[in-house]
Amino acid sequence: MLNDNNVDFAYREYTKNPLSVAELTQLFEQLGKSPKELLRSRDVKRLELDPDQDDAALIAAMAKHPRLLQRPILVVGDKAVVGRPVQDMLALLG
Repeated sequence: MLNDNNVDFAYREYTKNPLSVAELTQLFEQLGKSPKELLRSRDVKRLELDPDQDDAALIAAMAKHPRLLQRPILVVGDKAVVGRPVQDMLALLG
């Protein structure tokens, strides 16, 4: 989608280069969402993770198991958006 709209971007291979706790904390601030809101339910079940843990515990789990985080996420400056629906990414770029 970004390529189709001639948007320059840097892709981060999150499974090979996971976000740190500090990066995840900043990302949630940029998104204006809590970690619980962006948990992938199938991975929560697979890891038998308690989704009602506090934010710090969920962020630590996401740093250890990056597949827990919904994606894609687009970051532009100090704003970020989850790319579902895709139109949300276009709105952030707009």
